[in-house]
Amino acid sequence: MNSQDHSASGSPQQTSREQAAQDQSSTHVTHVREDVAMTGRCANVHLPTGRTCTLPVRHPGSCNFVGPEDAENIAMH
Repeated sequence: MNSQDHSASGSPQQTSREQAAQDQSSTHVTHVREDVAMTGRCANVHLPTGRTCTLPVRHPGSCNFVGPEDAENIAMH
């Protein structure tokens, strides 16, 4: 490894492969409901309760979690 492989802080810089992995669709994350995410929603799942966020993808602020029935209705439309 040479000096060009480190950032100014001394930590290794990300490779393009690592950056590409971070850029993948959120549907590859296990705590996201794929059916809801495909509608352009955040779709993060609150694991302890099973509730799903139905705000737009990359929304500012906290998630707004709804019950499974409401998430299912959004996924169907």
